[in-house]
Amino acid sequence: MVPDRIEQLCLEKNMRMTEQRRVIARVLSAASDHPDVEELHRRAHAVDPHISIATVYRTVRLFEEAGIIDRHDFRDGRSRYEEHTEAHHDHLIDMKSGQVIEFVDPEIEALQEAIARKLGYRLVDHRLELYGIPLEE
Repeated sequence: MVPDRIEQLCLEKNMRMTEQRRVIARVLSAASDHPDVEELHRRAHAVDPHISIATVYRTVRLFEEAGIIDRHDFRDGRSRYEEHTEAHHDHLIDMKSGQVIEFVDPEIEALQEAIARKLGYRLVDHRLELYGIPLEE
């Protein structure tokens, strides 16, 4: 079987890949959302019932330390994870449903650069999280 994106990154970093780590890597690669550890465990456990929640915790910590995944804390008391990419994006968090919407806005990016320059800095990194509720409520 061809390794998925996260599994391939692990192999490139010479990380030892147990079968359970492979399952967790594949679950993370397949995720279109930002799952927390409990959700990752639920999905991985459906593939391999022998995967414990402790294994998922250890694996996400290992992947995060290796720069393979990013951890986000969206003010809901749970760390959520997504595959690390070089392509920048920001997040809008729906405070009612917990849904995380990724977006890129060139005007916001330019404004952040301008603010940093105005204050005498060159922007090297940033993270923007917007929190909202639907207008229809």
